[in-house]
Amino acid sequence: MIQFDQVEKQYPDGTYAVRELDLTIQKGEFFVLIGPSGCGKTTTLKMINRLIPISDGTLRINGRKISEFDIHELRWNIGYVLQQIALFPHMTIAENIAVVPEMRKWDREKISRRVDELLEMVGLDPAVYRNRKPAELSGGQQQRIGVVRALAADPEVVLMDEPFSALDPISREKLQDDLLDLQRNIQKTIVFVTHDMKEAIKLGDRLCLMKEGRVVQIGTPSHIMSQPANNFVKSFIGTDHLEESRTVRDVVTAFPAQPAEGRRIESGETVLKALQLLAEADALTVYEHGRPIGTITHRTIVQFLGREVRL
Repeated sequence: MIQFDQVEKQYPDGTYAVRELDLTIQKGEFFVLIGPSGCGKTTTLKMINRLIPISDGTLRINGRKISEFDIHELRWNIGYVLQQIALFPHMTIAENIAVVPEMRKWDREKISRRVDELLEMVGLDPAVYRNRKPAELSGGQQQRIGVVRALAADPEVVLMDEPFSALDPISREKLQDDLLDLQRNIQKTIVFVTHDMKEAIKLGDRLCLMKEGRVVQIGTPSHIMSQPANNFVKSFIGTDHLEESRTVRDVVTAFPAQPAEGRRIESGETVLKALQLLAEADALTVYEHGRPIGTITHRTIVQFLGREVRL
């Protein structure tokens, strides 16, 4: 668990990057920080592993102040993935992954097993890739190595700072899917920074929308999409045009599914009305002219909204 209690970051010139930050990130949660450029999301991320020192307030991991950790102990237990992958070009893939385990004095056999395990976890055959150099890999493959390198020493927390933003759309979407599959298996606490609302909706268990160093709204993707806190949130996430113009019929058309047991909703109801009903139901059976035409769930709604938001 990561807890921010009235955390602030002020620079020597008096500028505040983060103001009065209060939030709790639960163990095993995929937590996304999002907002316009300069809103403080990357500063918030970097305060967790003390790359940026806090100016005021208290930041705890599992109840312990981060200032009480030995800096090496802290960072060894926090994986870090950057937009700039920063693999060591002169080292093999196996050597790149093994950096932190070697610093922690793991034995060679344990490190070798861990390297193979992680490569297999992201669909890269160890026999093919462990002895290659980074230059021999595609951008997407290099970013996969960046992700598993951050997991090599089995940290409790993984920080990811816009890790996929430099990739082409196809590679980016594939890596997002891979990361979701990976998280279902490893259940790490992931704090993820992005400026892309579609990415945030797809990946996050909860989103934290920031503006000018302050938290504007925290909630699940469906909660924020259906109940934006103010006009800034509406404008940023692009839901201002969805309130009347997108219906349940649009969702069923985009994501067809056979009718199944679920609470009834008429096809002409708005998407946001469906989200509100899904807060109390696992699925909704869509009816049109008295007959069922499909089923929608929280997942299909979020996928639909993620495709529809204006960026």
